[in-house]
Amino acid sequence: MIIVPIKEGENIERALKKFKRKFEKTGAIREMRARKNFEKPSVLKRIAHEKAVYVQHLRLEEEQ
Repeated sequence: MIIVPIKEGENIERALKKFKRKFEKTGAIREMRARKNFEKPSVLKRIAHEKAVYVQHLRLEEEQ
């Protein structure tokens, strides 16, 4: 459970902003979206490999 202490006279908007920031740091939304659509480990590995190749290609172009 996320607890956001509110000081006396603190604006509710600021407290809400703190809550949103803490909630985002927990990664609950990211995890929920990842669990919603299951992807096989082989597919995840292939995507990671393709991304690595793409990034390496960009870095090589940047050096030249």
